[in-house]
Amino acid sequence: MNFTKEDIKQIEKKGLTVDKVLSQLELFKKGIPFVNLKSAATVGDGIWSFNEEDINELITLYNSKKDNVSIVKFVPASGAATRMFKALFQFLEGYNPKNKPLEAYLKNSNNKELAIFFEGLNKLPFFNEVILKLNDTHSNYNTLSSDEQQWLFVKTMLDKNLLNFSSSPKGLLPFHQYKNYVLTAFEEHLFEAAKYASSKNEADLHFTVSKTHQQKFSKKINTVKDVIEHSTLTKFNISFSYQKQATDTIAVTLSNEPLRDKNKKLVFRPSGHGALIENLNNIDADVIFIKNIDNVVVSNYVDEVAKYKKMLGGILLKIQENIFNYQHILDTKVSNEQLIEITNFLTQKLNIVLNYNFNNLNFQEKKTYLKSQLNKPIRVCGMVKNQGEPGGGPFWVKDASATVSLQIVESAQIDKNDPQQIEILKNATHFNPVDLVCGVKNYKGEKYDLTKFIDKNTAFITTKTKSGKDLKALELPGLWNGSMAYWNTIFVEVPLITFNPIKTVNDLLKETHQVKIN
Repeated sequence: MNFTKEDIKQIEKKGLTVDKVLSQLELFKKGIPFVNLKSAATVGDGIWSFNEEDINELITLYNSKKDNVSIVKFVPASGAATRMFKALFQFLEGYNPKNKPLEAYLKNSNNKELAIFFEGLNKLPFFNEVILKLNDTHSNYNTLSSDEQQWLFVKTMLDKNLLNFSSSPKGLLPFHQYKNYVLTAFEEHLFEAAKYASSKNEADLHFTVSKTHQQKFSKKINTVKDVIEHSTLTKFNISFSYQKQATDTIAVTLSNEPLRDKNKKLVFRPSGHGALIENLNNIDADVIFIKNIDNVVVSNYVDEVAKYKKMLGGILLKIQENIFNYQHILDTKVSNEQLIEITNFLTQKLNIVLNYNFNNLNFQEKKTYLKSQLNKPIRVCGMVKNQGEPGGGPFWVKDASATVSLQIVESAQIDKNDPQQIEILKNATHFNPVDLVCGVKNYKGEKYDLTKFIDKNTAFITTKTKSGKDLKALELPGLWNGSMAYWNTIFVEVPLITFNPIKTVNDLLKETHQVKIN
């Protein structure tokens, strides 16, 4: 493949290299291998489960140590709200209140989501805002038919010249209606952080946002920060970063040729949340909580959510204490008995499947091997019982070198034409809610370079559309999938209350997003 001088300038301006782009093109041509599932991780076989007494002990441990460690809550928040309103856009295109009654349209379209939306209209957190806008733009609104009012309600929500909710960052969309005010997901993350991600009455939060939206987030902070700090008795230190342009990937045609726009420029696309490993790598903290922007709850449930966050934090600190101790021993003088103790810790606590040749190694070789297994970042991942949600789950995976490890695997990574792999997928009992607590330092306080623990063979190739043309896009290994493939991993069962994402607008009508007025 020969790039023009203009191509090379464009590539280098993004912070990419020609070699990197060529390697991306090669991936499109070769294809990306499917993962090889060995079995589903289940409680007792890759997933830990704790009783109430154990949970309370872990929470006590976390509370006793959290003021002596640095904590950051890391929140991917760059997504726009567009997908939330897909069904409503289709409704605006397909329905005219002057031609057909809404009831007949809903019945004929058999769209249950639309019916639920209109039934719960006045419970939506932005209901009052939309009505105010409607009365402002349509002086005759109250005299219109019910069907016309409901069509206009949706139009006012989504029209780019009106409220334009779908172009808002999801984190700044009205999420929860309280008695006298409305909170966004962004604000709820601050209230939640005060409950478990604070140290000495300070909480550090880092949001990854799109560059075009940061000003909106900063404006929101200036409006609400003092009030939330006063309410929570917590000082908030908030920082932002963008997905780096150097993590963009080239787009190709369906025949794997570089895609070009109408000006003959190469087309590049953001490479998915896997690119955020670079942002995470810049965070310097002892404990990092990771949680998606849309996974929040109203205040009635936040203590319950915080309980399990503290539990995960307690597990991390407890395991980390053992790891640090063993790292120190392996760096000094280690006895044969200690070597056996460390080996048992790896297999029984860290779920590490030892190399098949481990027992044939001599003392020094075993020491080196164990040291390499411990010198990795660690993640403790909450897992909820499978509810049929789309997305990833916890599995035992065998890689090309026959190494078996615990991984979070997306369904797109699995060969749907392999009956054995599909059977393993069906046996999955748990789902990944993106509920992580990470330790990214060794016992000396030195930070790991997280880019060295990525399995680059776990990228994704997806089909997209741009300006009416089909194209193929390359997404980097997911942040909690291939980007953390070589971390030490602990999966822990957590209850469904910890998983409350907003994927469609109707999710805002669910119990955990509706305030109970006592």
